[in-house]
Amino acid sequence: MTDSTRLNPADEIALGRDFMTLSQHVLSNFGTFSAEAYDLSALMSRIGLAGKTIARHLSLAGLLENVLGVTGETNVQGEAVKNMDHYANRVFLRAFEQSGLVCRLASEEMEKPYYIPENCPIGRYTLLYDPIDGSSNIDVNLAIGSIFSIRQQEGDDENGEAEDLLQSGRKQIGAGYILYGTSTMLVYSLGKGVHAFTLDPSIGEFILFQENIHIPDSGSTYSVNEGNFWQWEESMREYIRYIHRQKGFSARYSGALVADIHRILFQGGVFLYPGTIGHEDGKLRLLYESAPLAFLIEQAGGRASTGTQDILDVVPTKLHSRTPLIIGSKENVKVVESFLNK
Repeated sequence: MTDSTRLNPADEIALGRDFMTLSQHVLSNFGTFSAEAYDLSALMSRIGLAGKTIARHLSLAGLLENVLGVTGETNVQGEAVKNMDHYANRVFLRAFEQSGLVCRLASEEMEKPYYIPENCPIGRYTLLYDPIDGSSNIDVNLAIGSIFSIRQQEGDDENGEAEDLLQSGRKQIGAGYILYGTSTMLVYSLGKGVHAFTLDPSIGEFILFQENIHIPDSGSTYSVNEGNFWQWEESMREYIRYIHRQKGFSARYSGALVADIHRILFQGGVFLYPGTIGHEDGKLRLLYESAPLAFLIEQAGGRASTGTQDILDVVPTKLHSRTPLIIGSKENVKVVESFLNK
């Protein structure tokens, strides 16, 4: 390269980052041009496409019909289905139909997995996802997200029970989330560190923001819905009283799991969604929320626990099993566990 074509070092670095797209990063992460690397690169690109489509639709909230509000239906969890829940679930399905990448998709919004027969002869993966996390935030224009998990396709369980998915989170080969906030960000891990991308709407690409993210070993943020205080076991209430006495701690709770986890990933701290009296398993779904985020946070050097067991070691008994979640900086999680295991 001649002096006339060479940029200054800062511009070279910036330009190099501008050309590091999501699919390119996956390939470079593998360091090989194997079939697996190409498949996972293509799979992540389709997840990115779903995220772009959802972000575009959200940007028109209040201008288009059927973006805000509820459909009048309830999902398999017994929860009211928002219009965006239904739309986002369909976006993920359409993104992978005729892709040849996944044999089936399983979602928090569907009772059983969605099989794609034409993909199954060659589709080597199953995608599990929560299409919209924090949907109560949609109508007031606050941050929401999508969560995804990638597992190897095992068998051809076409009866829809998907019993091979009833295994621990250690069976995941990748996971991540998409955050729809002031900008749209995608954070992922395929077991080789945690990497964040920002959507550049001018070119329609997720561009590398930061790679090999490491969560601080401890942090001063705790995120929990304290409105449930009197529904918790006494050990959890005692931990919250302890935190209230600690100087420098700040409470941050947005009502969207992805948004709170994103803050803690970069700044440290702990997110808590404990079980309640009579509902010890809590609210969060293991396969679609807790396990994917636990995979991601552990890859970043943090921890995720039920309070007594690592989340990634929990084996679900059904597709929509729930679990308590304590997740974040390893030192913060350790302190919470010390109260719960007294």
